[in-house]
Amino acid sequence: MTRPFRLFTLAALLGCASLAMAQGKVYVSSEKDNKLYVFDAQGERLAAIDVCKRPRHMMFNASRSQLYVCCGDSNQLGVVDTASGKMTGTVPLGDSPEIFDLSPDGKTVYVSIEDENVMAAYDLASKKPVFEVKTGGEPEGVLVTPDGRFAYVTSEVANVVHVIDLGQKKVVKNIQVGKRPRRFVLAAGGAELWVSNELDATVSVVDTKDHSVKGTVKFAVKGMREADITPVGMALSPDGKTMWVGLGRANHVAEVDVATRAVGRQVLVGKRAWGLTLHPDGKTLYVTNGLSDDMTLVDTASAKAVKTVAVGRVPHSVIVAP
Repeated sequence: MTRPFRLFTLAALLGCASLAMAQGKVYVSSEKDNKLYVFDAQGERLAAIDVCKRPRHMMFNASRSQLYVCCGDSNQLGVVDTASGKMTGTVPLGDSPEIFDLSPDGKTVYVSIEDENVMAAYDLASKKPVFEVKTGGEPEGVLVTPDGRFAYVTSEVANVVHVIDLGQKKVVKNIQVGKRPRRFVLAAGGAELWVSNELDATVSVVDTKDHSVKGTVKFAVKGMREADITPVGMALSPDGKTMWVGLGRANHVAEVDVATRAVGRQVLVGKRAWGLTLHPDGKTLYVTNGLSDDMTLVDTASAKAVKTVAVGRVPHSVIVAP
């Protein structure tokens, strides 16, 4: 083997290793530190990224070259360049933005504007508002359908899920769910919309064809009062068979069989387990604990917490680069 070939091979291997490391990075937003903390897949801290004030929900663009983060106190969408690990721009938003989703083409961001009681659409290229739709009090969860025709938005005060026709720019249906609905996940190949209800210890399962509530998952934790069981974050396993649900102040996460809706194993994690996501291989669940300022790594095969790491003050959301 010639020396140049060896060098080329070494460079190629290092490049592959670098790509693998980038793909496994775990990002956690810290509301009080105004930072995103970056970890490897095993929970070792790699970096901290300064962003806008009170960072909350995060999403990647399609190429994973940028990470968007909603900042509730500076009323901005921060744009982070994942290669350099720096915030390179912002998009101005309304008052107290929280959760958002992107259009299928990645050109428009739809944001719940909590203090204005609207879902607002913004063009990412021009950084200009496009339209807004009035919602019930304290909108939070936002999910755009894969075809880009509709957006689902929770109203924490009205206890409903709004179905918004994005072409008509209006609410076309209100779905009554549990008390204080928070977040969404599509399951069963898109046939079901799972909605976490923080104040009645349940998840509502909505049929996405007729928008009826077809089932309810009820949670109970031994030794805990129902009022302390506050579901918020959810994460669907790569095979679509299991939904993991963060039970908030009950300090546990629960495993739910999607087909039967039976609650299975529960894992003790940190205090106020809200934000959670799965590694793309489905083997590790990452849980942000907002009142203990840490993140718990859960082995999904054994349903055991294997590691807890500090993640700054009041961690909100966690996301893993695929």
